[in-house]
Amino acid sequence: MTIENKANNLSSAAKPRSWVGGLVLIIVGVFFLLQQVLDLNLGLYFLPGLALVFILSGLAARKIGLIIPGGILAGIGTGAALLEGPFQAVQEPRQGGFFLLAFAGGWVLITLLSLVLKAMDAKSPVAVWPLIPGSIIALTGTALVVGGDALKVMNVVGQGWPIILIAVGLYIVLRRKEIQN
Repeated sequence: MTIENKANNLSSAAKPRSWVGGLVLIIVGVFFLLQQVLDLNLGLYFLPGLALVFILSGLAARKIGLIIPGGILAGIGTGAALLEGPFQAVQEPRQGGFFLLAFAGGWVLITLLSLVLKAMDAKSPVAVWPLIPGSIIALTGTALVVGGDALKVMNVVGQGWPIILIAVGLYIVLRRKEIQN
């Protein structure tokens, strides 16, 4: 392969990244221009719109690295929209619980979209790891929504989790010694 062919291959490989970044800048610029010119309050639509840009760009470029911030922004944006809309009258801590449930949904969305990437490209891995923070956030949100005994359990877990970390760490250390012997 000649140096010229290598340079062409490198420039064609860099193209998806450059158009994605340009697309993000164009959409964000149009968003803020519309907000100024039309004197609209589009603040609630900014995060979901940015999430959509990242998600669509990630699917088009087949890059999970773009879908991850898209899923996170989608969860935060949806949570904010819910609190400004249908759950505005809900009292704390339930309101925070609904926000956390929407945020957890964004983490689940990352895994679901990684399945779409897998269907598009068999070599693409399925991202299962977002289900871990998503589950923790969802459990916390559920406890806040349910209230009562669920909040008491959450309080106990909140004070006891360092002990769980110590126990798991000891198990790993002792098991490693056992494997080496």
